[in-house]
Amino acid sequence: MDIGLVLQTDPPARLLIDRMIRAEQAGFSHGWTFDSCVLWQEPFVIYSRILAETERLTVGPMVTNPSTRTWEVTASLFATLNDMYGNRTICGIGRGDSAMRVAGRRPATLDRLSQAMHTIKELAEGRTVEVDGTEMHLPWVGPGAALPVWMGAYGPKALALTGRQADGFILQLADPYLTEYMIKAVRTAAAEAGRDPASVTICVAAPAYVTADDSPAALAHAREQCRWFGGMVGNHVADLVSHYGEHSGLVPDALTDYIKNREGYDYSHHGRAGNPDTAFVPDEIVDRFCLIGPVEAQRARLAELRSLGVDQFAVYAMHDAVEATIDAYGTDVIPQL
Repeated sequence: MDIGLVLQTDPPARLLIDRMIRAEQAGFSHGWTFDSCVLWQEPFVIYSRILAETERLTVGPMVTNPSTRTWEVTASLFATLNDMYGNRTICGIGRGDSAMRVAGRRPATLDRLSQAMHTIKELAEGRTVEVDGTEMHLPWVGPGAALPVWMGAYGPKALALTGRQADGFILQLADPYLTEYMIKAVRTAAAEAGRDPASVTICVAAPAYVTADDSPAALAHAREQCRWFGGMVGNHVADLVSHYGEHSGLVPDALTDYIKNREGYDYSHHGRAGNPDTAFVPDEIVDRFCLIGPVEAQRARLAELRSLGVDQFAVYAMHDAVEATIDAYGTDVIPQL
């Protein structure tokens, strides 16, 4: 199992770059960032510096979207980085939650997302594709260029699209029951599309907070530092409930039940510890969706996820112990995996 690190592109960029260097030295394989250019700094500029100052780390957004940039611009950004540093990028992509809503726009439809994934991959790998009725290619992309496209998804239609088309699946929660449920949906769709289900890389992303022990005080602090994640996931769940209805059978009740007391969401606190809009998230959901506790508990959950077919666990480190978490994983977790 690979281990990745997910950070927000808060200034100063130098701190993020240094943390990615630290992560590579600790054995992390991937460095991810959010991609919401109103809320945070432009990630692709920072990727260039991360790649220049590391040797093996693969970088990418978790996740970009089809609407912030035109598709040829997105493809060119990835292709340029790969030309400069080798094929060390991944295009994580989704419909666009914070990036679009904070700008007063709606997330993309799944049809538009599908078209964008195809176009970005074709262009970044040097092939010709039609964009808005015009044939286009990037003539400077050389042989051997490769850009994996991993899609973030929760709902049944999005999971099916992931299985039919994407190179990888990004699931932003670490609950074993829901992970098994959604991996099965993706792999079933892949098989029905004539693809090898095992060819779809599975990435689970969630906060991890390593505590010194399992005392009530230590666990309570860790939960408060990670409670924001249940609110972020709740945005996607609310969309699913709105679209499919409550207890529809199309979305597991285990995913939808906890948002009953959700009242609103201010994106100015998105992805941050202490987010006041996440008080509705119960401790049970924090424990299920995140990795909370000492290294033994972290290793046990990771082993369970690996047994379900997870290829990478990406650590969301938006809390007060970023370096400590990187170091604990490097010393006590990654060597075991």
